[in-house]
Amino acid sequence: MPNYEKISSKIEKVIINNPATANEIVWLNIINAGKPEIELLRKQYGFNIQHLRASTAKVYSQRPMLMDEENYLFLILHFPSIAEGKIIAQEIEFFVGHGYLITLHNNNLPPLTDFFGTAKKAPDSLDCYQNDSSAILLAELLDRLIKSCYPIIDQNSLAIDNAETIIFQQQQDKAVSLILRLRHNIINIRKIIQNHKNIFKLLVDIKSSIVPAAEIKVHYLELIDDSKRIWEMLENQKEMVEALNSTNESLMNARMANVMKTLTIISVIVIPLTFIAAVFSMRAAGMPIIDSPYSFWIILLIMAAITTGMLAYFRNKHWLN
Repeated sequence: MPNYEKISSKIEKVIINNPATANEIVWLNIINAGKPEIELLRKQYGFNIQHLRASTAKVYSQRPMLMDEENYLFLILHFPSIAEGKIIAQEIEFFVGHGYLITLHNNNLPPLTDFFGTAKKAPDSLDCYQNDSSAILLAELLDRLIKSCYPIIDQNSLAIDNAETIIFQQQQDKAVSLILRLRHNIINIRKIIQNHKNIFKLLVDIKSSIVPAAEIKVHYLELIDDSKRIWEMLENQKEMVEALNSTNESLMNARMANVMKTLTIISVIVIPLTFIAAVFSMRAAGMPIIDSPYSFWIILLIMAAITTGMLAYFRNKHWLN
């Protein structure tokens, strides 16, 4: 069993110690780091002050970062999560050195929290337990985090299927909002993970004095494969959403064209009828039909004949189909 300590309300520590070796890995997990937490890290580990400032809860990095310092590696990575149906970026800072890993983040991220619980309760199930390598512990954590993207992508796939069904049920207005939400979510995920592959490629070069570099490389190559696979899935989803959007727009345009055609036909029919009504309403001297006791019915008959003739003409031209 590893040694676990809750240092403060914001800091938890777990020590992964394999009795078969004399080495151990210390993992500090810090939530909403403030000045006391940053000062503790500065005194205990001597990290670069710029890196510590970038790790405070009030600072958000707009891009991922990898800094290879003399005694440690500093990373900033973003991972997607769902909040109120929207995809948002969750930032995590990593300090990894010989025998320790430090993670800082602003919210309880389920993949990170679950993996920390595994390290606390069942450390012997981890690869880093066998190898005593903080680099492998980092790789295992990143593996959990990157795989947490799959359920989100699956939700997008279900939403795409739902959008397709709605579109072909002629519910174009409802489909528009769903497609816009899908496009927004896919764009956000792509923006969040677009540089993961490059960062993982750089991590392949991590050196360890305990574990051969080739063994560490295997873990990070798997991360690269996962990031490529996720990017390809997002590319496919992006293309599918664009195709659905084009289909929906085509159906909306076709429906609008039918509406405009109907209105145009009505207008064309009404214009001559309005003209006839206006002429006979003048009741000028010498106008035919006006003095007939059947003038009203005669005029209606003329209008009906014109309407019937125009409809027959439109039908013959296949404009009423």
